[in-house]
Amino acid sequence: MAHISELESPTLVGPPRHGLADLVRQVRLCTRAASDPPTIAKLVAESLARAEPSTSLLTEQQRAGSADHYTRHTLHAEAAFSISAVVWRPGQVTEVHDHLVWCSFMVLQGSETETLFDVDGSRLVEVGRRQRTTGSVSGVAPPDDIHRVANTGDSVAITLHVYGADLSQGTSVRRTYGLPATRQTRL
Repeated sequence: MAHISELESPTLVGPPRHGLADLVRQVRLCTRAASDPPTIAKLVAESLARAEPSTSLLTEQQRAGSADHYTRHTLHAEAAFSISAVVWRPGQVTEVHDHLVWCSFMVLQGSETETLFDVDGSRLVEVGRRQRTTGSVSGVAPPDDIHRVANTGDSVAITLHVYGADLSQGTSVRRTYGLPATRQTRL
């Protein structure tokens, strides 16, 4: 029988959730299969696509979200990674930010718009937008992860995120950017 070391002792948050244990096992395998963050993010994104998790990971109340701001629900956390679901009502948006660790995510319901940025001298420059619909997966690692995420649709969106650290007591955001943004098209 395999044992979880004390360093990997998981933090399960809330009630048991259908499919979460299998997803946790798959993510553990990914984090052990590679050491570089971009590769881990890619492997975890591929695992999310294969696992096809659903919104049933959340209770009905959690799936409703909050009228005040997008809500994050930590489903699992251990030393190597955390799994969170984020519920976005229409119009809810993050600040422009980047991360300390790799992140892989999947859109479980609805759609989101991710706006990508780069820093050019003292300017924050918009370099692209990605519309992500239900079933979309992606993985990214610093330093190429300056972005803003928004629910630009007309229904509740739910995304599942796997971050490369124990975030049960914090966030993966490295910093937010208050610089004015300009749009630039990259060729």
